[in-house]
This record gives sequence, C-alpha cells and structure tokens, in this order.
Amino acid sequence: MKDVLSGQERSREWLLARQHPEGYWVGELEGDTILESEYALYLHYMGWGDAATYRRLANYVLNHRNAEGGWAIFPEGPTDISATVKCYLLLRLAGHASDEELMRSVRALILSKGGIVKVNSFTKIFLALVGVFPWEGVPAIPPELILFPKNFYYSIYSMSAWSRTMIVPLAIVEHFKRTRPFPFAADELYVDGREKANIHLPWSERWITWHNFFLAWNHIIKGWQKTPVHPFRGIALKRCHRWLLERLEYSDGLGTIFPAMINSIFALTALGYPPDHSLLQREKKQLERFVIEEGDTMRLQPCLSPVWDTAWSTVILRESGLPPNHPALVRAAEWLLSKETTIVGDWAIKNPQPEPAGWYFEFRNEWYPDVDDTIVVLRALKLVDLPNRVAKERAMERGLRWTLGMQCRNGGWAAFDKDNTRRLYTEVPFADHNAMIDPPTSDITGRVLECLADFGYTAASPACRRAIRFIEKDQCPDGSWFGRWGSNYLYGTWQVLVGLARIGADLSSPMVRRAVRWLECAQNEDGGWGETLASYNDPSLKGKGPSTASQTAWAILGLLAAREFNSRAVERGIAWLVARQTADGSWVEKEWTGTGFPKVFYLRYHLYRAYFPLSALNAWADLHRDHARHPAVQSLAAEAVREAVPVEARREARAA
Repeated sequence: MKDVLSGQERSREWLLARQHPEGYWVGELEGDTILESEYALYLHYMGWGDAATYRRLANYVLNHRNAEGGWAIFPEGPTDISATVKCYLLLRLAGHASDEELMRSVRALILSKGGIVKVNSFTKIFLALVGVFPWEGVPAIPPELILFPKNFYYSIYSMSAWSRTMIVPLAIVEHFKRTRPFPFAADELYVDGREKANIHLPWSERWITWHNFFLAWNHIIKGWQKTPVHPFRGIALKRCHRWLLERLEYSDGLGTIFPAMINSIFALTALGYPPDHSLLQREKKQLERFVIEEGDTMRLQPCLSPVWDTAWSTVILRESGLPPNHPALVRAAEWLLSKETTIVGDWAIKNPQPEPAGWYFEFRNEWYPDVDDTIVVLRALKLVDLPNRVAKERAMERGLRWTLGMQCRNGGWAAFDKDNTRRLYTEVPFADHNAMIDPPTSDITGRVLECLADFGYTAASPACRRAIRFIEKDQCPDGSWFGRWGSNYLYGTWQVLVGLARIGADLSSPMVRRAVRWLECAQNEDGGWGETLASYNDPSLKGKGPSTASQTAWAILGLLAAREFNSRAVERGIAWLVARQTADGSWVEKEWTGTGFPKVFYLRYHLYRAYFPLSALNAWADLHRDHARHPAVQSLAAEAVREAVPVEARREARAA
C-alpha cells in the first residue's frame, strides 16, 4: 500500500509540474512519417522549402525505417506502400540520389509491392500536384457534391466531419489540377515504367458491387470533366470557396488538423491566392505550430490536444485527492470553460440546439466540437469549484443537452456527427482512407454513460437504456468491445465496463462477466496488459502485445469497475505499474496506444503514460484506503511484484 501511495504522489507531482501557466496541459501527439513527407511535398509546392529543412525532415524519417527497410504507419508495423513512396520522395528532395544504395533498396521494396500505382487515393492527389503521378489516375472529386441538399442521402454532410474538411478543398484542387513538378520525375517507382503503368483503380472481381458501381461513375465523371459543358461547376466552386472561408474562421486552420489544413492551402492556391496573401500566411503559421525541432531533425504533430489532455488531467488529479478548489484545478477548469464552442457548426444539421455548445480537441476548432472531449470536460468541470459558479453551471447544462442531442437512433454515440452511418460512402473511389463515416461506437458510448452518471442519470433513464442495448448488441462473442479511438479491444472494454458500472447497470449480467473473463485472459505473464495496433487488421491479435502503462491501467480500471475487488489480476497489474514507475513519477511507454483512423493512421499520446496509470493507482488506493479487502494487502502486493518482475528488471526500470 505504501508503494502505491508513494507512486500516486510522485505521479501527481510529475503531472502538476507540466501544467502550462495558462492552466492547460498538452503532451506531444506523435504520428507516423506521412506527416514529415507530406510536409516536405507541401513546402515544395508552395515554394517555401529549402535544402536544410528537407534534410532535417529526412533525418527524422530515416530513423524510423522498419525491419523491412520501408516505413510503417506504427512502430514495428508492416511496410505501408503510401508512407514508403512519400518517404522516398522526401529523401530525393533532401538530396539523396536515386542510384545510392539506400535509395536502391527502398525502391526495390516499393516495386516489390506493386510500385507507385498502389498508393492510396489521397497520396495520388499529392503526387499529382508535384508531377510524379498523372491526374488521369486520380479519383474524381466533383465540386458539385456541395450543391446537394444538406439532408440529401448523398451529401457532404452525410460524410464524417474529418472527411468533409479534406474533400471540399480537394474538390477545388482536383478541378484546377495545377501542378508544380519536382526537379525529378521519379519514373523509377513504376514497375514497368510510367508509360505502361495501369494507373486506374482496379475493378472488383465480382461485377455487381457498389465498388464497381461507383468506379463506373468515376469514369463517367472524369470523361464529362474533359468536355466544355459544366453548367453548375462555377456555382459549385464558389460554394466550395465560401464554405472553406467560413470554416477557416473560429479555428486555427481548417478542422485544425494537418491533412485538412494542407488541403485548404492547396485549394486557396488553386483559386489564385498568392503565397504572400495574408490568409495563406496565417494558415502557414498555424501549420508551423505542429513542427518540433530537435537536434538535426524535424518532425510534426498531426494536431494539438490541449482540451483532451487538460480534461483528463483535471479529472484524474482531482480523483487523486486534490481538493476541488486547488489552484491548479481551478486554472485548468477556467481554461476549459473558455474553450466552449460559441458558434453553430455542422453538427446542428441533425442536432438542432437553442444555443451553441460542446468542446473540441484542440486550442481552437469551434466548427467541430466532439462528444468525446465534451463529456470528459463536463466531468472535469463537475469536479472543480470555480468562483463563477453560475457560468460553470450554464456551460455544463448546455454541454449536457448537446451531448444528449447527439445520441444516435441505435442508442450509441459517435464522435463528431449523429447518425453518420451510411456505409455506401465507404465504397466511393476516394474513400480508401477508411474514415468516410462516423458511426456510433461502444467506447464513446460507455464514456457518455460515465458522464451521465455524474449528472444524476441511472440505468433506468431512457437515454441510458437505449445506450445499454446498443452496447449489448455491439459486444464481441468473446466478451470484449472494439475500441475506435484507442488500441483497441482493451480500450473499448475498459470504457464500457466503467460506463456500465457508473450508470448502475447489472454487473452480474452475462455481458459483464464475459468482459471480465476476457480481460483476465488477456493479462500478460508479467502482470501487465498490452495490445498491438495490428489487432485492427487481425482480430486474432486482440488483447495481445507488450505490456504498456496506459493499457495496463485501462484493464485495471475496467476490472475494478466490474467490482473485481479481490482480483488477483488487478493486484498483479498494480504491482506491474508500481515496479515500472520511474523515479520522476511517470512511466516509460514507447508503444503507441492511440487511434486516429483504424488501419490507416495511429497515434502516440505522450501524456497517456502518466495520467492513465495515475488513474489506476487512484482507484486502487481508494479501494484500500479505508478498508482492506484482503487480510494482508501489502504482503500480497509485494508478492505480486516479486512474481511479476525479476530483480534485474526492477533495477533496470528504476534506472530508466
């Protein structure tokens, strides 16, 4: 028990020391090398690049080659053809000649996987802009899409919010097709040469499929675009332009996320904005906020996560024993209060509200608040005493009403949109980024239940009954739940169990007992839990992977929520955390446990290794502080430490 309390105190101090003077926390948000390679392509296209910058970006990506010699989208992952092609082009921009041994080996790997024609659709657009891929092979994105009524079945508002912010500017880009070629052709990346390459998307083997239907329309649209008859194109381009300008307001860039922000700059350039235009310069500076320079390398974040990190840090620090009026918590809550959405965004099409509400992920992104951030912020505000209590109460009332309005017809909650479930969109030719829709998921739904419990809702409340039915239907046969926003089944199962427990669901039900058994079976021999991101592609890997601090914490929190107070698995998990806590109070976690788009883009949240383990220690300490559930808690924990970690490993962990 003493080890846990000591670790809790050190972890709390570590987190408090990293609070910004304004009151927020923000950890680095790490993505894969597509950020550095696409940034280099963007700099070249805009004429803002230089040899030194390309070299520093190249130095960073060279440190992240996988065992095969290419680049993956998460550490230890398989080679991704799109990421590898873009890294190859970055290296060429940085001055590496195509006949170098390094470049020959990367090129051979690319060709062995089908060559440049195998990259995804958004990569093809990037490569067409710099002249290394023909526009004829790029899927059509007609601007006329924006003219369809908002509630029409096929409308940009039936696509996910993040796809919307990428596709509208790309429709402008694809219309103008303005190319600024690299100083090299990169023809060596075509298997049989550029002239013989089949640059078009392949048809499905079965003729009657939605994929083939949309592919046929893609050919028709591309043929029509070559004709002079476009009666609605001018109106559509003006509407796209206006849509873009509107959403650049009240934000730190379109969607405040790397791909959409770069696409918006390309779109404005295609519309005739010169590079020195004040709007382009503003967007350029916003992108530069993502840049991290370290030694002779340069890397980028996909976006910034201050609202998310601050809300979680506030909740967990409060649960660690800080009083509700602690100055650090008050500063954090006041900062969060200042980030409430003040405008009506795209969400209002299906969730009309009397007032704007909700919170977003970044410093400023008012068009796109999301359910996940909003519910964690609501919990944080609920736990802190603020001088202006009336303002806090009104904000929480608005946020709660907005969240309830975002519940989908099937009872679940999604991230940014309501009832955004039209899977037909996943078959369109430019949908291979696996993120065209935003369906409700169990991880977010479980977290909403946890939040609603803080505001007096119970399992008998109508909204909660519907949510529990959704969760029950969404459970996997083995007892786990899929995790959309974190890796993966460990994340989803943790969130659901906590939500069900907090809302007062029956924890003796077969649904909960199956989940408990799955978590117990997923525990590693060392006492921790871990799950590789590869489980998104291969469900047989669910719950399997090296133990990590954040995932171990999730499993512990899930088991404790299910009232597994006398669980040997929990004791061994706590022992794993205690043994591996570093001297400064944090944990070492090199593995990635965050998800952007499953199978396409993953994340490493650098603060996850601190605040989630602290949350697990909080829960365990609360359980044992006033009444020991075991006759000898300390001896059991010490025994679990001895079993879980050899002496040499403990010494190494402490030294690290």
